Amino acid sequence: MAEKSYKVISETGIQARPAAQLVNLASQFKSDISIRYKSSTVNLKSIMGVMSLAIAKGAVIDIAANGPDEQDALNKIDHFIKSEIAE
Repeated sequence: MAEKSYKVISETGIQARPAAQLVNLASQFKSDISIRYKSSTVNLKSIMGVMSLAIAKGAVIDIAANGPDEQDALNKIDHFIKSEIAE
Protein backbone atom coordinates (compact mmCIF):
# COMPACT_ATOMS: atom_id res chain seq x y z
CA MET A 1 0.00 0.00 0.00
CA ALA A 2 1.25 3.47 -0.92
CA GLU A 3 0.03 6.70 0.69
CA LYS A 4 0.67 10.45 0.46
CA SER A 5 -0.59 13.49 2.35
CA TYR A 6 -1.43 16.91 0.94
CA LYS A 7 -2.54 20.33 2.14
CA VAL A 8 -5.26 21.78 -0.09
CA ILE A 9 -4.33 25.28 -1.31
CA SER A 10 -7.02 25.80 -3.94
CA GLU A 11 -9.37 28.65 -2.98
CA THR A 12 -12.40 26.45 -3.70
CA GLY A 13 -11.04 23.31 -2.05
CA ILE A 14 -11.97 20.07 -3.76
CA GLN A 15 -15.37 20.87 -5.19
CA ALA A 16 -17.22 19.64 -8.31
CA ARG A 17 -14.68 20.11 -11.12
CA PRO A 18 -11.49 18.97 -9.35
CA ALA A 19 -13.43 16.19 -7.60
CA ALA A 20 -14.71 14.89 -10.94
CA GLN A 21 -11.20 15.06 -12.41
CA LEU A 22 -9.77 13.12 -9.47
CA VAL A 23 -12.49 10.47 -9.74
CA ASN A 24 -11.93 10.10 -13.49
CA LEU A 25 -8.18 9.78 -12.97
CA ALA A 26 -8.52 7.24 -10.14
CA SER A 27 -11.01 5.19 -12.17
CA GLN A 28 -8.31 4.46 -14.78
CA PHE A 29 -6.47 2.16 -12.33
CA LYS A 30 -7.16 -1.34 -11.05
CA SER A 31 -5.93 -0.56 -7.53
CA ASP A 32 -8.26 0.41 -4.72
CA ILE A 33 -7.73 4.13 -4.14
CA SER A 34 -9.10 6.06 -1.19
CA ILE A 35 -9.11 9.61 0.09
CA ARG A 36 -9.18 10.41 3.80
CA TYR A 37 -10.19 13.72 5.35
CA LYS A 38 -10.55 14.11 9.10
CA SER A 39 -12.01 10.79 10.28
CA SER A 40 -13.74 9.85 7.01
CA THR A 41 -12.30 7.66 4.27
CA VAL A 42 -14.06 7.20 0.94
CA ASN A 43 -13.38 5.52 -2.39
CA LEU A 44 -11.64 8.01 -4.69
CA LYS A 45 -13.50 6.41 -7.61
CA SER A 46 -16.84 7.62 -6.20
CA ILE A 47 -17.85 11.20 -7.01
CA MET A 48 -20.55 11.12 -4.32
CA GLY A 49 -18.04 9.90 -1.75
CA VAL A 50 -15.50 12.59 -2.60
CA MET A 51 -18.13 15.34 -2.65
CA SER A 52 -19.50 14.16 0.71
CA LEU A 53 -16.18 15.06 2.36
CA ALA A 54 -16.67 18.80 1.62
CA ILE A 55 -12.91 19.41 1.49
CA ALA A 56 -12.12 23.11 1.89
CA LYS A 57 -8.98 25.20 1.46
CA GLY A 58 -6.42 24.41 4.15
CA ALA A 59 -7.60 20.83 4.62
CA VAL A 60 -5.06 18.04 5.00
CA ILE A 61 -5.99 14.96 2.97
CA ASP A 62 -4.43 11.53 2.54
CA ILE A 63 -4.56 9.52 -0.67
CA ALA A 64 -3.87 5.77 -0.45
CA ALA A 65 -3.62 3.17 -3.19
CA ASN A 66 -3.49 -0.59 -2.81
CA GLY A 67 -3.22 -2.98 -5.73
CA PRO A 68 -1.27 -4.03 -8.79
CA ASP A 69 -0.74 -0.53 -10.19
CA GLU A 70 -0.71 1.41 -6.91
CA GLN A 71 2.58 3.23 -7.50
CA ASP A 72 1.62 4.35 -11.01
CA ALA A 73 -1.78 5.45 -9.72
CA LEU A 74 -0.30 7.41 -6.85
CA ASN A 75 2.30 9.05 -9.10
CA LYS A 76 -0.32 10.27 -11.60
CA ILE A 77 -2.71 11.40 -8.89
CA ASP A 78 0.19 13.15 -7.12
CA HIS A 79 1.04 15.06 -10.29
CA PHE A 80 -2.59 16.13 -10.77
CA ILE A 81 -3.04 17.19 -7.14
CA LYS A 82 0.20 19.20 -7.04
CA SER A 83 -0.59 20.98 -10.29
CA GLU A 84 -4.24 21.73 -9.50
CA ILE A 85 -5.23 21.78 -5.83
CA ALA A 86 -2.60 21.09 -3.19
CA GLU A 87 1.01 21.13 -2.12
